[in-house]
Amino acid sequence: MSEAVHDLLNDPRPDILFVSGDFPLDESVLANFPRGTKVLSANRFGTSAWTITARVNVELPDGAHARYFLKCAIEEGGRIMMEGEYNAMSELYKTMPNFVPKPISWGRYRVGNPDTYYLLSDFIDMNDRVPEPNQLCSKLAQLHRSSVSPTGKFGMHATTCQGRTPQAVSWGSSWTEFFSNLLQHVTDLDFKTNGYWEELDLLEKRIFASVIPRLIGALERDGRSVKPCLIHADLWEGNTGTSYQTGDIYIFDSGAFYAHNEMEIGDWRCHYNKIHNKIYTRTYLRHYGPSEPKEEWDDRNRMYSIYFNVIYSVNHMGQGKAVRQTVYDDLYYLIDKYTPFSEGQGPPRLNQFDRASLSTERDHTAT
Repeated sequence: MSEAVHDLLNDPRPDILFVSGDFPLDESVLANFPRGTKVLSANRFGTSAWTITARVNVELPDGAHARYFLKCAIEEGGRIMMEGEYNAMSELYKTMPNFVPKPISWGRYRVGNPDTYYLLSDFIDMNDRVPEPNQLCSKLAQLHRSSVSPTGKFGMHATTCQGRTPQAVSWGSSWTEFFSNLLQHVTDLDFKTNGYWEELDLLEKRIFASVIPRLIGALERDGRSVKPCLIHADLWEGNTGTSYQTGDIYIFDSGAFYAHNEMEIGDWRCHYNKIHNKIYTRTYLRHYGPSEPKEEWDDRNRMYSIYFNVIYSVNHMGQGKAVRQTVYDDLYYLIDKYTPFSEGQGPPRLNQFDRASLSTERDHTAT
């Protein structure tokens, strides 16, 4: 889909509207603006692996100028992505309107072949520096504390995506069961996408059968409970920006759902993102302390990072071997600690000669 969606820009059709700039618009997008709005320009803006994006400048009927951000993707996968992101961003905006650009609408281009779907939101001019830790983490903790699940359960009312991969976010009452289903979904996709790995399968089966019920289940035993918190669910530095005008940090490209708040920062353990810097996790924990049992916080963080590493492997297919190996190591670590194999019974451990490395393109800490 990544190549096909960019072909939209190179395949002009007579029923597409061309205005000043290099990005084709569609009547369905223009229908979101007040009657009498003049489109001044539409230009490609930013980069994206699975979508094409643009900045649209308009003059409103009262003479005021406004700017919008437009994202497009094609076919059924594109529909799921655009609908999911609109619902995710809308839920975040409802809770923290000073933390996300305002989503306007999503829909389908009237022009078909291929079917094209879009997401329209307010445009905020932002730099792409790594976010200032205290502002990011204080806002994130506020989001997690103040959000209220509309059903009282974990999940989301629409399928959301992490990257191009749909997540298993149907509503569930138990966090332990919800997380198990969430992780099972992406491990199945990983084998389908990247090939079966018998030893990894053995570890994952033990994790689902024994470690998750013990480690994550402890959050819901002995009178303890987990609050369903709204999380962004794909919060690496590339999905944050700082407003040039105000200095406020914003988050975007969300795959949000209601989850245990600690799930959010499992993504920060992933070594290929700059937000892996421990200052972010330490700062977040100052604003929102660990759940009980506190002594198992780091193990839960490792478990949650496994989800983000597996879905990374799915999104980037053959480029994710090194990340799959990190999953293998982390699974083995948790099994050794909570439900170890009998001596000589577990699959072989990886050695230094087995190790793969991420390409510079995929390792964001290399730039």
